[in-house]
This record gives sequence, structure tokens and C-alpha cells, in this order.
Amino acid sequence: MRGLHSDTGYLLYRIGLRSGQLFNAFLQESGLRLRHYALLRYLATSEGALQRELSAQLGYDPSAIVGLVDDLEKLGFAERRPSPDDRRSRIVALTENGRTFLRDSHEAGRHATNALLQPLDPAERDTLHTLLQRIAETELG
Repeated sequence: MRGLHSDTGYLLYRIGLRSGQLFNAFLQESGLRLRHYALLRYLATSEGALQRELSAQLGYDPSAIVGLVDDLEKLGFAERRPSPDDRRSRIVALTENGRTFLRDSHEAGRHATNALLQPLDPAERDTLHTLLQRIAETELG
């Protein structure tokens, strides 16, 4: 493993997998997965978004967005509304139930992050977050 651990890209991949496992474990009870949670978190920062915008912002295939939004609608966490600019388009918006779920799950999400970052002290966690944020803003837009 030592050879693999010298490859930063591989380490990021493995840590990403572990992070997803931890988040999916805490979301399991709700029937949601990390992709649903990411969509909800994105919607919480906006007044709503077209499905194609969600696909571009989150990096998910457009067909996956349809299924994720369907799941969230069934749970009452999101809803599709007519777009004021184009009657053929629908805007996906967070519902009050979705906001409540995010509020209630925030602590569990932080627990998953803390479990992953346990080997780091607070200053190292801040540094890691800053560096990852810089990469994400450059690479993901």
C-alpha cells in the first residue's frame, strides 16, 4: 500500500470513498444517500434551480438528477414549480420539510466529518478545508 499512498490522487479518491460511506451510513435511516443530501444542501443556498442547472453545479448526470428530485419530492423535501421564465421548464425548490431535515441532520453530518478527520487537529482541519476549497473552486467552478 505504501506505493499507492504516495499518490495524492489515489489518496483523495480513497478518502472520498470513505467520506461517502460515513455520510451514507448516517443518512441510511432516512432512506437518503449522499447524492440526495448534496442536492438538498445546494437547494438550501438558492431560491430554486432548473434541473439542468443542478446537473451542472453538482456534476451529476441529468438523468440522475431526475431520479434524485423524484425521491426528494416523495419525501416532501423538494418540489418542482413552474419556471416564471419558461412554462415548459420546472424549478426545483427546497420545501420547509427539506429545510427541517437539513437542520436536524446537520449534527450527524458534522459527526461523520469529525470521524473522518479525527487524526487532524483543528488547525490542520482548517488548512485542509481551505486547500480543498481552493481546488474545488478552480476545478469545479
